[in-house]
Amino acid sequence: MQFSPAFQRATFLRRYKRFLADVMLDTGEEVTIHCPNTGSMRECLQEGSDCWFSISDNPKRKYSRTWEIATTPSGHLAGINSARANALVVEAIEQGVIKELEGYSKLNTEVRYGEERSRIDVLLSGHDEDSRDCYVEVKSVTLLDHVEGRPQGCFPDAVSARGSKHLRELVAMVNQGHRAVLLFCVQHTGIDSVMAAGHIDPEYARTLSWALAQGVEVLAYKTEISAEEIFVSKALPVKVSAVLPKAGA
Repeated sequence: MQFSPAFQRATFLRRYKRFLADVMLDTGEEVTIHCPNTGSMRECLQEGSDCWFSISDNPKRKYSRTWEIATTPSGHLAGINSARANALVVEAIEQGVIKELEGYSKLNTEVRYGEERSRIDVLLSGHDEDSRDCYVEVKSVTLLDHVEGRPQGCFPDAVSARGSKHLRELVAMVNQGHRAVLLFCVQHTGIDSVMAAGHIDPEYARTLSWALAQGVEVLAYKTEISAEEIFVSKALPVKVSAVLPKAGA
């Protein structure tokens, strides 16, 4: 995914009201920009650090600038626009980067499904050798945390009832005879493996372990990040904990 024009650099000052952030431009002017991330953005709010934003020419927008990239305390770059994760994954599937999802002739996005009124991020069908539809749920990973004494990519970065709901929906698809995949799109240049953040959201970690036992597949893919381009580059290992009991399972 190439950006033309390239993102512009600024200095991050503060985030507030979830969807707003203040930055200082290279000219010294302080401006408010849109923050396209509803999460806690843990480790992505380093005051005084470099950040990058895009500019929209839509005259109806109140804030024309959108925050795209943050610098973490460890000096890595994080793509904080979580809305880009789906598009990055779709691009990678179409380009054959995600080998586990090759061979499908049809790709649809944001398809309504499930008993809990969800929308699947990517629905693949029409495989030459596998008659099952493939339901792909995409999660953007931007948290590098210290777990068990080492840096580790973690999801979620805050308690996420919605994340557990999506896992239950994926299990339901497996039970109906389909293929279901949870794909972690890692938008952080310092992350080399991913795990469920049980220290942040124990219920999500338990639900993920249960979903794996039921046949849900879990993948993680790393992105390369710059002001000019973000793209999915390679697969990363996913650390899976022992299967834990889940209420009602």
